[in-house]
Amino acid sequence: MIWKTALIGVMFFGAIMLLVGIIDSNRFVVVKEEFELPKLRKSCKFVLISDLHNKVYGKNNKKVIEAVKRANPDFVVVAGDLITSHVDESMESGIGLLKALREEYKVYYALGNHETKLKMFPEKFGDMYADLLNEVKHPNVKMLIDESCVLEDYAICLTGLELERAYFARFKKKQMEPGHLEKHIGTIDEQYCNVLIAHNPDYFEEYAAWGADFVLSGHVHGGIMRLPWIGGVIAPSYKLFPKYDGGIFKEGKTTMLLGRGMGAHTLPFRFFNPAELYVVTLK
Repeated sequence: MIWKTALIGVMFFGAIMLLVGIIDSNRFVVVKEEFELPKLRKSCKFVLISDLHNKVYGKNNKKVIEAVKRANPDFVVVAGDLITSHVDESMESGIGLLKALREEYKVYYALGNHETKLKMFPEKFGDMYADLLNEVKHPNVKMLIDESCVLEDYAICLTGLELERAYFARFKKKQMEPGHLEKHIGTIDEQYCNVLIAHNPDYFEEYAAWGADFVLSGHVHGGIMRLPWIGGVIAPSYKLFPKYDGGIFKEGKTTMLLGRGMGAHTLPFRFFNPAELYVVTLK
């Protein structure tokens, strides 16, 4: 009798978790944040999208597009992993969302590890990386691949960092060599507010030491499952209870906003961890 009761309990718990996983994996919430940055020339608002991984919310991502329109941003930032590096997975959904947004907004797009993987292994992925770049190419889309651009109206220097695959290793964190960031993206310009789009948040201390005023990151998907008082459970590197799982972090004068992502891959479930679309106001 006891084992039957235990079995029923396990089955009930499993059913509840499955239901939570299905619901949380197919919804997103809009999170609004405000930050004060001393060097800013005037206030601005942008939408942060990270880790979409080709996810679709409504036909042709209508729900995401409508949420962005309601936010009425000055521009959109894509912080990597718009698509997923699977040979048999179409990039159409991710690219389609960007195409819709670029019709009304300036879009600044920095790469994540999945875009970099497409580029590094053409023998496996063929022309997928070139196709991605060609498809998103547009006067309103600025690709920031180890590159900076200045938004003069706001006195923002926006930089996109591409990290090599070695910096996304599983089970361990590769030490970043001194001068690595300067080698790839140069030094900061002190007259501007320096905003760094860097997909992997594990190197936040290095980003702060480089001189970033504000960091936009993603990659961790909120830890897949979130537990009260503990936070995210597992990172894509398979590290348990990652230090940086989602939300706002501070290091000296530097602030990092870590998006919990809009999609998933490999493990296509999110538990107590709905996707997040950030609406960010800088003052």
